[in-house]
Amino acid sequence: MARVIHVFRQPDRFVAGTVGEPGDRTFYLQASEDVRTISVTIEKQQVAVLAERLGSLLDEVATRFGAEIPAETPDELVDSEPLSVPVEEEFRVGTMGLGWDAESSAVVIELLAVTEGEVDETVVLDDTEEGPDAVRVFLSPVAARAFAERADRVVNAGRKPCPLCGEPLDPEGHICPRQNGYRRDVDVIEE
Repeated sequence: MARVIHVFRQPDRFVAGTVGEPGDRTFYLQASEDVRTISVTIEKQQVAVLAERLGSLLDEVATRFGAEIPAETPDELVDSEPLSVPVEEEFRVGTMGLGWDAESSAVVIELLAVTEGEVDETVVLDDTEEGPDAVRVFLSPVAARAFAERADRVVNAGRKPCPLCGEPLDPEGHICPRQNGYRRDVDVIEE
């Protein structure tokens, strides 16, 4: 079966978002252009890495190519709206690619579907017939900065971290490895 590459050259929206309650959230990346919307499932850690690498890429592009890169997202580009519904998974993301298209002065993000075997790196950001399905999104530097900031907010909007070990706290309790089984929620009676 031929590979399907969904290309968004001028997306109206490209965002990270979740469905579900903290501790049981499913993460999505969603691209929309005109009447077409594609949603792909992604791991929380992948969203965090993508946001971090996107920030690094923007900094390098500013240094190397002298491109005008905003330090912060303008208020009109801050997107805090939920994902567009219905959220229907196109595929689960396995491999991600990130690049700079100097010709169009755009950041290129490519999300490839999970495959059984190793992904040949030559299919990332390429239009070859063979390889996993993909979503390819072109973003202006300011839109890329807005995406990265929202992705950070989405990742950090989950459960609060334990002050001792940093692991997420569950509403029903938390067994902290730093306490070695000792529970401190019992009041100590002073004599």
